[in-house]
Amino acid sequence: MKIIPAKNSTPPQTVVNIPSTSTIDSMEDYNRLKFKLLVFTIAAGVLIGIVVWSYYGWKISLSYGVGALVGTLYFRMLTKSVDALGVESNRLGFARLGLFVLLMAIAAKSDQLEILPAFFGFLTYKVAVLAIIAQDLSKP
Repeated sequence: MKIIPAKNSTPPQTVVNIPSTSTIDSMEDYNRLKFKLLVFTIAAGVLIGIVVWSYYGWKISLSYGVGALVGTLYFRMLTKSVDALGVESNRLGFARLGLFVLLMAIAAKSDQLEILPAFFGFLTYKVAVLAIIAQDLSKP
C-alpha cells in the first residue's frame, strides 16, 4: 500500500535557531574567562617555578615545572571537552585522568623528578581558578 501526499500539502518548514545577543555575549564572556584562566595558569606556573628554583634548586623546580606543564595541558583538554559537551557528546571523557596517572608514574620512576612537587605543579591551574574567584569576589 502506497501513501500519496495530498496535492495542497505544504512542505515541512525548517526552523533555524539564531542565537540571541545574550547567548553570544555569554559565550564571549566564557571564552574570555577561559583565556584569562589559561594566562593566569601559565603566569602562576612560571612565577612559582622561579620561586621554587631559588629556594629548593633545579631538581625540585624541574619537577614542579613538568607538573605545571601537564596541569596546563590537562586544563586545556578540560576546556575543550566542556566546549564539546552538549554539542558533540553528552558526557565528559576520562582521557584526562590518564594524563595525570602518566605524570605520577613518570615522576615515581624517574631519578630526575620528585612526586610531590610534580603533583603541586599539576595543581597550578587551581591557583588560577582561586585567583579569578578572589578577583570576582573583591568587585563591588
